[in-house]
Amino acid sequence: MPHNILVADDDPHIREIICFALEKAGMKTVAVADGAAALQAIERRAPDLVVLDIGMPEMDGLEVCRRLRHTSDVPVLFLSARDEEIDRILGLEMGGDDYVTKPFSPRELVARVNVILRRARPAKAEQADDRQFSHGRLALLPASHAASFDGRPLVLTSIEFAILKGFLARPAHVLGRDMVMANAYAGNIHVADRTVDSHIRNIRAKLAAAGCTDAIETVHGVGFRLGRCGA
Repeated sequence: MPHNILVADDDPHIREIICFALEKAGMKTVAVADGAAALQAIERRAPDLVVLDIGMPEMDGLEVCRRLRHTSDVPVLFLSARDEEIDRILGLEMGGDDYVTKPFSPRELVARVNVILRRARPAKAEQADDRQFSHGRLALLPASHAASFDGRPLVLTSIEFAILKGFLARPAHVLGRDMVMANAYAGNIHVADRTVDSHIRNIRAKLAAAGCTDAIETVHGVGFRLGRCGA
């Protein structure tokens, strides 16, 4: 079945370019021009992914994502006309999975969408694998894309889940930023160091809210490693 993608951007030309590229890649698209319409479309039918422009009038993309994260973990790819680091960090901290700056290559956008979708829907081999990754009081079950700490469910984006799984697969290893993101992204997609840090910060915050204050440790000058996780 083709993936259903919601495209929210106030520029009709941008919407047309994105929809054409995604449909050429075999996906189905629904396009809306503002944030309120995006939330209404998601309520009517949950998409597999949302391409969300940050700079929409009346209700911007950050506010849409903030409201969306109260009820849904649908993957979000942010778009922005500004290459401002603060926008990128805010978008990821709101629960976005990735960020593309305008002007963008339609081919790169499709590649990033495909990466996120692969993480959101594990491969058949992984779905058939009923192994559970655990460390301390932290547990991940890839087959059902479920995560928990001390028995309490964790709501993680697909990228956050993939990053955490990478740590749990090598609990004694120190992982550099390149290795952290290799666990979450595929292909020749460049991801800035600050993007890595934002995802790590989000994971720490979600685990801290669940009672885990020692989830991921920073090894200065090297990278990160899994903490005790309440053990």
